[in-house]
Amino acid sequence: MPSLYILYLLRNVADEIAGKATGTTFSAISGKVLRDQVVPLAPTAEQHRIVAKIEEQFTRLDAGVVALKRAQTNLKRYKAAVLKAACEGKLTDPKGFQKPLGSPDDEPASELLKRILVERRAKWAADLRAKGKDPQKAKYEEPQAPDLDELPELPSGWCWTTLPQLGELARGKSKHRPRNEPRLFGGPYPFIQTGEIRQADGVIARYSETYSEFGLAQSRLWRKGALCITIAANIAETAILGFDACFPDSVVGFVADESACDVRFVEFFIRTAKEDLKRYAPATAQKNINLDTLQKLAVPLPPLAEQRRIVAEVERRLSVVQELDATLTANLARAERLRQSILKRAFEGKLVP
Repeated sequence: MPSLYILYLLRNVADEIAGKATGTTFSAISGKVLRDQVVPLAPTAEQHRIVAKIEEQFTRLDAGVVALKRAQTNLKRYKAAVLKAACEGKLTDPKGFQKPLGSPDDEPASELLKRILVERRAKWAADLRAKGKDPQKAKYEEPQAPDLDELPELPSGWCWTTLPQLGELARGKSKHRPRNEPRLFGGPYPFIQTGEIRQADGVIARYSETYSEFGLAQSRLWRKGALCITIAANIAETAILGFDACFPDSVVGFVADESACDVRFVEFFIRTAKEDLKRYAPATAQKNINLDTLQKLAVPLPPLAEQRRIVAEVERRLSVVQELDATLTANLARAERLRQSILKRAFEGKLVP
């Protein structure tokens, strides 16, 4: 009996055998299960023909799977290239004429940023006066500006900035210890963790845990539209909240000043900067960066109107990528089902004459 015949035969009944496994800590099958397993036995000459036919069809199937996986890899490269081009001002216009997305009518980002910072300081002073305090006697902390040394040149109308200049940047809160205290959970407030940010594709649309009123009291409820950035375990994974939610201090939240920037553009940029951010992580068993790293991160800022045009173009292209990837994933699953179908037909006597 050819050894490959036995191999394929066992693969054909693998699910049936697995269904007989027992155990609490881990599942296992006994030698008796294998000895008692009933299998079809073809004549020797037919066994050889069956193995040859399986090998022939599996070879073709494997070639198709390799091509599908290669296409998936190329899609990932294209996606990364689109984001990189978007954040460097090199994205083509929708008609593909290689023209910049900018417009001479756009307010330069440097002027926009200057105006936003002046308005923010004025609001700070007004808030103090409303509380009966004199702004002249208080110290205003100007948001940290970027270090411009060795930064590349940006397209006309763009400027370098930092996240604190563009909005609020702060760590999530989860003060209570132990973190798994049952009283923290089971309420109406979604609680997001690093794994859910990693699994999201740009926008967080689902959650598995919720905080109670007790949990909320020791945390913070971030509003829909806040950008989540992981700083522990999975470094610089990003996603935008699709609903109000809490998250722990292993996640940094960024609330954009909508008059200065589109949070989706910022999210695209952090994706492209992920590898650079990882270099700031200490060489320990669990990689971590800190809030200071993100506060100092230099961010390219296009004019606001151009940000919105770039975001629209990126989302258009990425939606096509998503559709293609879904098709490839479905075809890979179909290939695996076809593999099992070949084995089933083989040991039903339907694969060869």
